[in-house]
Amino acid sequence: MELDIDIEGWPAGAWDQLAERAAEAAAEVEPALANARLSASVLFTSDAEVHALNREWRDRDKPTNVLSFPMLTRDDLAGLAHDGPPELLGDIALAHETCAREADDKGVSLDHHAAHLVVHGLLHLAGHDHVDSDEQAEAMEALEIAALAKMGIGNPYGDRD
Repeated sequence: MELDIDIEGWPAGAWDQLAERAAEAAAEVEPALANARLSASVLFTSDAEVHALNREWRDRDKPTNVLSFPMLTRDDLAGLAHDGPPELLGDIALAHETCAREADDKGVSLDHHAAHLVVHGLLHLAGHDHVDSDEQAEAMEALEIAALAKMGIGNPYGDRD
């Protein structure tokens, strides 16, 4: 998968490299993301920008840690041939202030939390979700944990089963 990464309002750091590593790890645990035809945009931005996006596209008047905007359905992605023109998987946006506050609250580095949220966002783009059932949430969390482990990052859900 090819990433188009834009960084606005985040502290200096290797955010582009972190996003690339997170995408590689996500593709290792979710084979549908391993299709070389896919591209996705990753925006590291401010709470204000994510708040505006959330209000405009989700009718939620608040910032959030990560937003995902899929362009393909899960079925379209599963049936996507490996040969052919590029396909836009979708866009994700991470809000710096919210991510930093959550990382601090969890006692983890911003790098590790941002990696988790990139993986989380990419899994949403691949059609995974966590809102309709506990089973759905557990399956998505298991993929996140596995992808982060490939990056040397511990379980972001702590001791929960």
